[in-house]
Amino acid sequence: MGRENCCALGYAQCLCSWHWAPLQGAWLHLCTSLTAIAVSAGLSFHGNRWKVEIMKAGVILQQTNIAPCPFPFLHIVCFEHYSPYGQDVHPGVGMGGALVGTGGPFWKALPLILMDGYFSHRPKEKTRTDSNNENSVPKDFENIDNSNFAPRTQRQKHQSELVKKPLSKQKEHLRKKLEEEKVKENSLLGKSSNEVVQLNDKPGKNSSDSNLKDMYTSPRQQPLKRTADSSPELRYEQPPKCEVTGKEAISAMSRAKTKQCRQEIADVYCQHKHEKLMPEKVTRFCTLEGKANNNVQWDEDSVEYMPANPVRIAFVLVVHGRASRQLQRMFKAIYHKDHFYYIHVDKRSNYLHRQVLQFANQYPNVRVTSWRMATIWGGASLLSTYLQSMRDLMEMNDWPWDFFINLSAADYPIRTNDQLVAFLSRYRDMNFLKSHGRDNARFIRKQGLDRLFLECDTHMWRLGDRKIPEGIAVDGGSDWFLLNRKFVEYVTFSNDDLVTKMKRFYSYTLLPAESFFHTVLENSLYCDSMVDNNLRITNWNRKLGCKCQYKHIVDWCGCSPNDFKPADFHRFQQTARPTFFARKFEAVVNQEIIGQLDYYLYGNYPPGTPGLRSYWENVYDEPDGVHTLSDVALTMYHAFVRLGLRRAESSFHSAGDNSCRYYPMGHPVSVHLYFLADRFQGFLIRHHATNLAVSKLETLETWVMPKKVFKIASPPSDFGRLQFSEIGTEWDAKERLFRNFGGLLGPTDEPVGMQKWGKGPNVTVTVIWVDPVNVIAATYDILIESSAEFTHYKPPLNLPLRPGVWTIKILHHWVQVAETKFLVTPLTFSNRQPIKQEEAMKYHSGPPKNAYMEQSFQGLNPVLNIPVSAARLDQAKRNAALVGARLDAWVDSLVGSVWSAVDICSTGPTACPVMQACTQTAWSSLSPDPKSELGPVKPDGRLR
Repeated sequence: MGRENCCALGYAQCLCSWHWAPLQGAWLHLCTSLTAIAVSAGLSFHGNRWKVEIMKAGVILQQTNIAPCPFPFLHIVCFEHYSPYGQDVHPGVGMGGALVGTGGPFWKALPLILMDGYFSHRPKEKTRTDSNNENSVPKDFENIDNSNFAPRTQRQKHQSELVKKPLSKQKEHLRKKLEEEKVKENSLLGKSSNEVVQLNDKPGKNSSDSNLKDMYTSPRQQPLKRTADSSPELRYEQPPKCEVTGKEAISAMSRAKTKQCRQEIADVYCQHKHEKLMPEKVTRFCTLEGKANNNVQWDEDSVEYMPANPVRIAFVLVVHGRASRQLQRMFKAIYHKDHFYYIHVDKRSNYLHRQVLQFANQYPNVRVTSWRMATIWGGASLLSTYLQSMRDLMEMNDWPWDFFINLSAADYPIRTNDQLVAFLSRYRDMNFLKSHGRDNARFIRKQGLDRLFLECDTHMWRLGDRKIPEGIAVDGGSDWFLLNRKFVEYVTFSNDDLVTKMKRFYSYTLLPAESFFHTVLENSLYCDSMVDNNLRITNWNRKLGCKCQYKHIVDWCGCSPNDFKPADFHRFQQTARPTFFARKFEAVVNQEIIGQLDYYLYGNYPPGTPGLRSYWENVYDEPDGVHTLSDVALTMYHAFVRLGLRRAESSFHSAGDNSCRYYPMGHPVSVHLYFLADRFQGFLIRHHATNLAVSKLETLETWVMPKKVFKIASPPSDFGRLQFSEIGTEWDAKERLFRNFGGLLGPTDEPVGMQKWGKGPNVTVTVIWVDPVNVIAATYDILIESSAEFTHYKPPLNLPLRPGVWTIKILHHWVQVAETKFLVTPLTFSNRQPIKQEEAMKYHSGPPKNAYMEQSFQGLNPVLNIPVSAARLDQAKRNAALVGARLDAWVDSLVGSVWSAVDICSTGPTACPVMQACTQTAWSSLSPDPKSELGPVKPDGRLR
């Protein structure tokens, strides 16, 4: 279909404007390798195609599948379009009210710029909270359609040559290319049942360790070998017991990393295909019609008095990560000598496991599981963890508990232990679970209960459809619950038809812990004991928390709660239903709210108590092994050590005295993040060094802090909306921060640019990325809506990035309003070994032909007064070949330009007479931290 047909009815502009696509939750200017979509009327999504309905007076005049305007503002082109991304058409959509386009100042520079490098940002989302919705998929998260969820290929290259072709040839060329893409993507989207496609994944975080040749030519998994009929050859331990034809199973096998996982997928698929896996009918033992309706009374005064026969609680803590101090603070708040604490630490969290073992040994009523599982979001392993924990607790004859409560390190109590015990003692025969509270058929569909899943390779693979067993009512909601001992015993040991078949059914279910206990309870003889309340308040923010952020570990879109902040404190006191716990809390995001709750429950600490506003979190510990560090982190940590030792020498050293001069020895001992008043203060590096005066080894700790690199232009312009800008990786769109604290970046990382805005009129700004030798790597315009708070964008830069200090300039009306800088560090290590010259040349020379993108922006250098000198290019070439001590010196000069050593202390005896002991400082990871330290049990049975 040509322009004359598509636009004959006066809809010429409809194909060249931005469109709000509710399915995507974004303003879309969609660029794939061949096409872009920008439609403002009658757009809908059907079978992986965008349908445009041209209407007049409410009557549909014409329908077509289209992909218009590959280069908006230049041409209008209408043709059939096939989107290889399925539901997730533009995975890099930003958030916070921005549209990135080609207008603004760069319209003046049109001859200099190819117009195909611009992407869209998501418009500002008005946030509303639903704190009482405990389900993983909140009620209003129903615009996400998982029915067509497919794996995503790596980012596509733009086809700039399309602009130059006549419309008719362009259309024909695009159609041919699209047919090629259909063949490549069909197995992912269900167009073919016998084709397997190997995904090409982009390099992940800390990808600096990968070989550049592999990075450019190889996906994360090597392409599958194809046979003569072009069908790929999959390797198994044993041949599948059936022909695997399901599109989702084929996709899963093509993406699985190990033979064992592929074998499991094939075996489970074949069992299901032969109808030997899922139960068809299950016995219901409940005699009630519908769901029990038990109302529990909430009376603050009634829970202040301890009953004569109080219940005893088994707290099951399922924890992971490295936030040991936050875990200890939570444990301190919930501890009482009359209760029991059973802790499971994720198999991958060895540092946290060591810390938990250390404090668990202090208390007889605390035990750590002898087994460990690697639990993932939505995985069947979490249900297995709970069921095994229940069995263990039932077999502990010396622990006479009455209730089972599961908690994570991100939970915190909002009522005291005494209040909880008084309440549960009043309702000791009840079971407390939160149901979804919506249409059951819709819940089943949105939760994926009618889909078959398998967990292996720490991933939940979707293998196809299945039927819900007949005879029972399926229910579900939150996976945080309080269950009494009778029901736990029934779930653990019963071999009846209900429990046996439900355990099998939920072994192949997404988010099984959010439905298994609900379904078994509602259909069992204990169904009359169900209370639709799990006694928690969860901080759901539907616009920020539902970003499909777990797609790398599960073939589904899911949600996650936001962290509580100080402004939320009133919500803990204004709940209309009984609540005793809240989630989520993260001290690296905000510790103040945890302090508010702690003081509310147990009172303030004595005046002068140290460390109340400080927070430390370990990111590396020597027993982890240096192999757990990226080459970027290892390079930076060594540079930080040298920076600290130079500070010691310059601050403490006197002429003729070597007592405060040191030589660094070995890799770091530990590394901590340090926060003060909820602001990141830098890294604390504990390390060994030889004192040159006495030739003895000492252990020191160095505090390094990032310098301020964001600057408002001088003199400041009248543009006042920009508050801050930062570059980093691991952008968390939910909490609106970079999880890579400190922004440690290497040549193969993919940086994201973030801007924070104040309120004001709609404006367009231009963002320019300049590399260390003044090569303009990328430019783009952003339209900032009046209500926007944050924008972020990751330009698709060719790698490796040139090492050195990069500059980001932000312009308004072609006038610079601010700039920020970030360091791309050269690597002194490759695979944790000193880097060789050949590797250094690959990593440190910048992209081939200095081309960060397919289009060149060199014509903008004189316009922006950014000169490129031959001398700087020559110096960059010489630096790229450096190794050994000269490479260290180059790294140190760069690190010193953006980081400063604030202080250094000694962890033990030292020959430097003026060096402070770390335990006597306010900043060291060894300084006092009473709020998280665990001491002896007090006379009242508590720790806090």
